[in-house]
Amino acid sequence: MDWKYENNKIYSVDEKGDLMAEATFTHKNNGEIDIDHVYVNPVLRGKGVAGKIMEVMVNYLRENKLKTTATCSYANGWFKKNEEEYSDVISKDMWDQPIACRINGKH
Repeated sequence: MDWKYENNKIYSVDEKGDLMAEATFTHKNNGEIDIDHVYVNPVLRGKGVAGKIMEVMVNYLRENKLKTTATCSYANGWFKKNEEEYSDVISKDMWDQPIACRINGKH
């Protein structure tokens, strides 16, 4: 997939311009970010695309020397499953926050 980086999101579109996958995040006052939404187009679900966009997100975090929390339930669970491998980008506040994924009709 061809990943695009814009203000507060990483995403990919197909040749028609349809959104195929997206991770959005907000910047927190403490200099960290919060991943608040991960979306995969229904035609790609079950093919590992959500995990791939999370790996792209981790690369972004590492390149920008950022730590993250995740209020998105998918992202939060993904970090919990992969905590050892990605501990360098996980905020100490990750497990102390409510999970409340932003839903905007794309699910």
